[in-house]
Amino acid sequence: MKSAHLMRTTVLVLEETNTLTFAAAVDPMRAANRHAGRPVFDWQFATPTDRDVTLTSGLVVPAAALNRAPPCDLLIVVAGFDPDTKATPALCASLRRLAATARIVAGIDGGPWVMARAGLLDGYKATTHWEDLPEFTQQFPDVITLDARFVESGPRMTSGGAAPAIEMMLHLIAVQNGAALADRVAGSFIYDVSSTPARPQGRQQLGMRHSPVTARAHDIMQAHLEDPLAIAAIAQELGVSLRALQLQFRTRLDRTPQAHYLGLRLAEADRLVTQTALPLQDVALRTGFGSQSSFARAYRHHFETSARQRRRSMGGINRALDAGDVPRRSLS
Repeated sequence: MKSAHLMRTTVLVLEETNTLTFAAAVDPMRAANRHAGRPVFDWQFATPTDRDVTLTSGLVVPAAALNRAPPCDLLIVVAGFDPDTKATPALCASLRRLAATARIVAGIDGGPWVMARAGLLDGYKATTHWEDLPEFTQQFPDVITLDARFVESGPRMTSGGAAPAIEMMLHLIAVQNGAALADRVAGSFIYDVSSTPARPQGRQQLGMRHSPVTARAHDIMQAHLEDPLAIAAIAQELGVSLRALQLQFRTRLDRTPQAHYLGLRLAEADRLVTQTALPLQDVALRTGFGSQSSFARAYRHHFETSARQRRRSMGGINRALDAGDVPRRSLS
């Protein structure tokens, strides 16, 4: 159903929000107004308190305390690093007040974490930035967590980082004002909407010249890092022969599917080694290695150092992690 009326929008921006993510939320609305030839969105910015908010680039959003924001049709929560500590009881109370009358509440990047902390996602399907998905799932068991680029679930919309946020905003524009306007907005950004919302968030696709077959294989592999599948099973799921799948990887990515799969698992292992305080045994299990010894051999061969040495080389960072002093994703 298309809406003909102006959509009053409040964009809540938290400290340390990524500038690109912030722009992904706002610029599609600006472009929609321009291409529609009339205002279809009317937005105002809000901050958690009466203090200015500084984005990761140093850009400053002037103070406009959320507790004084008027009712709105669309409430967008944009957050970046360490959103949990920023989801104060006062902020959550203001979010619940606005959400009670808003037609849509949307969260981007760390925004879904804040929404979940406020109880706004209980019983809904949702996603968040892929680095936070395991913790998000554990922290919010009443939320149906999906690894997807963006998720629409009734009056709730959630997305990962900047690119999925653009896709989510384009989808919102299409639903509210028609696909033709959404296409014009996408065209103004020279943005090719080729991803489906349910596609898992990619970790290592930049610079890769995937074919449709290798891209789908990549997604299957990424979804099974903890419980690796046999390459033959992946080929069967894709409906191609094992030889055809191997040829696609060789031709497109200059590697075997086995090497690609191992690279994905080790990339995730390195993230867990350098950005979390998980015991190395748990890192091994979470990335599909049956024993710590097999994990240690693979890690050393790939990174030319041991996981323990790699973690030790982080020095004070990991001591802070052990003490719980480093914000989630502050090392990204």
